[in-house]
Amino acid sequence: MSFATLLGFLAGIGLFIGAIMTATDNYLSFVSLPSIVMVLGGTLAAGFIGYQARYVMLALKDVGGLFVKGKVDRKMLTIETGKIIRWGYLVKKQGLLALEREIKGAKKQDHFMNYGIELVITGYSGEEVRAMLTAAANGAFQRSMVQADILENMAAASPAFGMIGTLVGLIIMLQSLGGDPGGIGAGLAVAMLTTLYGVLLARLVFLPAATKVKQKEGISRFRNFLITEGFSMLAEQKSPRYIQDRMNSYLDPAIHYAIDQKGGKGRKAA
Repeated sequence: MSFATLLGFLAGIGLFIGAIMTATDNYLSFVSLPSIVMVLGGTLAAGFIGYQARYVMLALKDVGGLFVKGKVDRKMLTIETGKIIRWGYLVKKQGLLALEREIKGAKKQDHFMNYGIELVITGYSGEEVRAMLTAAANGAFQRSMVQADILENMAAASPAFGMIGTLVGLIIMLQSLGGDPGGIGAGLAVAMLTTLYGVLLARLVFLPAATKVKQKEGISRFRNFLITEGFSMLAEQKSPRYIQDRMNSYLDPAIHYAIDQKGGKGRKAA
């Protein structure tokens, strides 16, 4: 759970509700089911019309994952750097077959790590491993950007459907001018609330979700490029010291991995 994201979302909603509570006692005047249906339904309809249903569902899943903490963090980068350095020791001393035995008995890695391990064990050169893993990292990033594009499209569409609802409400209001004056209030409510709902959905849900997807996938792509460098050096059977220094060059100095720290392998620098 990403508590910072949850706190920000609750703060945004809380400020909105607080402003209403200090301005009026008629809180229910800000609730309109037709307005919600018009804005949310129209936004989803536009998404399904413009994109394949599978990608729209993935984008909506990312909205639900807005409050989920990303899998890749600074600690994980250091741990995986140390893991590849330890594999470097193993390959240097016992060869690639020892690495294959080590991997079979180890905890299962994620898909990208498994793919990199398979390439190294197969016997590809360092440049071949780098080329294939770079293509895999870029492909995964581009596929994830489709969801971000959909969410940005929804963020642009929801205020537009809010304006459509405003036009509908104004039409209802104008039609009531020559007949029942009681319809004027209902028409104005629909007219104003749809615009309000459209802007809130765009600025508090769809646009932050798109930004979060971009951020998470950007971090994941950096991690994959770091792993790519490590596996290419494993394929070339570089020394563990060289692997450490090369991979540390990509990392923040605060999370550099140090194989000599406290006299043990697998300890990070202070």
